Amino acid sequence: ILMVDEKGKNMKCLTFFLMLPETVKNRSKKNSKKGNSSSSSSSKLPPVCYEIITLKTKKKKKMAADIFPRKKPANTNTTAVQQYHQQNLNNNNTIPAPNWQGLYPTIRERNAVMFNNDLMADVHFVVGPPGGTQRLPGHKYVLAVGSSVFHAMFYGELAEDKDEIRIPDVEPAAFLAMLKYIYCDEIDLAADTVLATLYAAKKYIVPHLARACVNFLETSLSAKNACVLLSQSCLFEEPDLTQRCWEVIDAQAELALKSEGFCDIDFQTLESILRRETLNAKEIVVFEAALNWAEVECQRQELTATIENKRKVLGKALYLIRIPTMALDDFANGAAQSGILTLNETNDIFLWYTAAKKPELQFVSKPRKGLVPQRCHRFQSCAYRSNQWRYRGRCDSIQFAVDKRVFIAGFGLYGSSCGSAEYSAKIELKRQGVILCQNLSKYFSDGSSNTFPVWFEYPVQIEPDTFYTASVILDGNELSYFGQEGMTEVQCGKVTVQFQCSSDSTNGTGVQGGQIPELIFYA
Repeated sequence: ILMVDEKGKNMKCLTFFLMLPETVKNRSKKNSKKGNSSSSSSSKLPPVCYEIITLKTKKKKKMAADIFPRKKPANTNTTAVQQYHQQNLNNNNTIPAPNWQGLYPTIRERNAVMFNNDLMADVHFVVGPPGGTQRLPGHKYVLAVGSSVFHAMFYGELAEDKDEIRIPDVEPAAFLAMLKYIYCDEIDLAADTVLATLYAAKKYIVPHLARACVNFLETSLSAKNACVLLSQSCLFEEPDLTQRCWEVIDAQAELALKSEGFCDIDFQTLESILRRETLNAKEIVVFEAALNWAEVECQRQELTATIENKRKVLGKALYLIRIPTMALDDFANGAAQSGILTLNETNDIFLWYTAAKKPELQFVSKPRKGLVPQRCHRFQSCAYRSNQWRYRGRCDSIQFAVDKRVFIAGFGLYGSSCGSAEYSAKIELKRQGVILCQNLSKYFSDGSSNTFPVWFEYPVQIEPDTFYTASVILDGNELSYFGQEGMTEVQCGKVTVQFQCSSDSTNGTGVQGGQIPELIFYA
């Protein structure tokens, strides 16, 4: 049989040698006269023989995805495909339709049909803690290809031939997310299950899924969840995520310490935070956060939240709080009256504030270093004129973007060009029209061309490669200094800042000149 392609070129030649029944009968008669050994061998029917001769071709081999590019299936098949996907989500549904394989052009898509499907399943997992388990089907070959742990479990030297495997330490939703990656090559993460998914990926050594979980956590990192993620990153041994968490906790320490997540951390993480030299927070805030943690810890240990029990669960971590470095008012009205300190400790700390000969204390008495703010100055010179720069309630605004995550703490502003004066400043930070933070404060200008800092209540996290709008409305002396020879791009340490004009600016500030000469930030 000669096989040809559409252009008439020979592709394959198939030659069959068939022995017809009549020929076999005649041959048997001739051989019947020979010895017993030949007689017994000749009675068998000769097998069908074939030979395949492949002709040379210059065409490159193609994968199924190249031969069958993904297209929208016909209406009849679309319904079937959607039905099968729904079956995967519902679990334990076999595919009743014949030739379902024909609906999917690639091996990846056909493999994905088996995800969470009982069809051809040769193992089942009972996942979750007692009372919250879910029975999930699996296919040993697919799982072994996706995880070295599953390979050892099913095909290793110590493999156990079990039809059902119990996994009480993994949440069902997280286990399903891992299976979806193994079967479908798809990563489907959610904020409420990403930590559990990371645990599953670490346990079964699925590194690419674990990396995706860490990336997800880094992008969703904020002061509200930084302490919890710090605890988990240490548990999972993810140093990059740990470093990201410390950056947020240092810069937005007061927000992080006041978050609900801070009370959920373990004792070891609590100690590491209280030891932190670069924690950018007032010590009274650290003290109050530690007491809040102690109250929740008493509940976890099923203890009554008394003063004695709070001190008991804090243990030696109490002395990591730098109480002697508090402002005297904060100590007198806060820590001294909390009841957590003994009478001797309270008296000694009061003497530390007032006496020339200071007593020895168990508490750390050296103030934290905190963070040093960086200033990005966007003008090369400044000036003043007799008719500029006037305000009268109008808005000065500029847009900026950074190439690394930073935390904007405030703006540097110009002051009066006609001697000393006081200004009232309403500063604001927006992203895509949404107000992230604003503050109303006052600053005193000494009449020089220096810039004067105006701060937000808390530093604001700024993500890279996104433009933000910095705005200020000033009320005070109408004539002030203003910047000139503005730059569209400024390198400040390891951070590159880009500037562009803002449509919110109604007082003349732009890239080339005007107000808001400085961005003050932590990096």
